[in-house]
Amino acid sequence: MEQYKIIVRKSVSKDIKHIPKKDIKRILSSIKTLASNPRPPQAKKLSGQERYRLRQGNYRILYSIEDDRLIVCVVKVGNRKDVYR
Repeated sequence: MEQYKIIVRKSVSKDIKHIPKKDIKRILSSIKTLASNPRPPQAKKLSGQERYRLRQGNYRILYSIEDDRLIVCVVKVGNRKDVYR
């Protein structure tokens, strides 16, 4: 299986500013694994959208997948309340 390219929106850097460093490391590790498997079993497809949610501890990673171009675009990172605003 080919590797997907990971694209992270600029707004995600703002999202992770207030997250503790130990949690940021786990979040980044989860994002890196999306390159080899963009639809892991623990990922949930959001209803009514072409986005997925991946849970990492108390935080959520929202991303979209472009299969034709092999791209995973990370849209937002934050706790449950922040992600769904």
